[in-house]
Amino acid sequence: MVFTSRKGGVSQEPFDSFNLADHVGDDVHAVAHNRARLARVLGLEHIQWMEQLHTNTVTVVREPSAEPIAVTDAVVTTVPGLALGVLVADCVPVLLADPDAGVCAAVHAGRMGARNGIVPRTVEKMRELGAGPHAIQALLGPAASGKNYEVPPAMAADVEKHLPGARTTTTQGTTGLDIRAGLVRQLMGLGVTAIEADPRCTIAEKDFFSYRREGRTGRQAGVIWLTGK
Repeated sequence: MVFTSRKGGVSQEPFDSFNLADHVGDDVHAVAHNRARLARVLGLEHIQWMEQLHTNTVTVVREPSAEPIAVTDAVVTTVPGLALGVLVADCVPVLLADPDAGVCAAVHAGRMGARNGIVPRTVEKMRELGAGPHAIQALLGPAASGKNYEVPPAMAADVEKHLPGARTTTTQGTTGLDIRAGLVRQLMGLGVTAIEADPRCTIAEKDFFSYRREGRTGRQAGVIWLTGK
């Protein structure tokens, strides 16, 4: 399981420098260079990306594709060496694995996807493929923190209704959302207890891309893969 930052690539402003997204307006050759470097450093032949549209769709991947998996926000595989990637710039990247069962997943958990159950749907798909909730390891990456993620009260109430534990108060005293906190609570309710959550805030820390802070910007990634037995 790996999370990247915005450092170490060749992209120019405002995508500087390790942008891994090819849909944000960055030079396609720079993105290709960055993606190739990431795969090379990790010792991977290929990283499978998604066409992330804030859905709650989960797709099982059994072979690599040069194109992103269409209209999905979570990918699951049982194939060793088939790396799965999720792109984010404030949303929560969630990486899940049951190494003994040989199942792993990468999840794009933005506000809408999290609200609409993308994580429990992914865990259920992993269970169908042989994973056990108590054996699943979960890692949540850098994302917008509740201290800085301000939203209207009605929006916070709506998300809280579907993702309990997500509503919070920002450092400015306004209504906010902590999607990571809600997801941790949700995972525990699903029986997943081996959970680690990176506390870093993409809005506050300029080592990360942040859509809320910058608008036009790049994307960092979370990557997961199974090793062969």
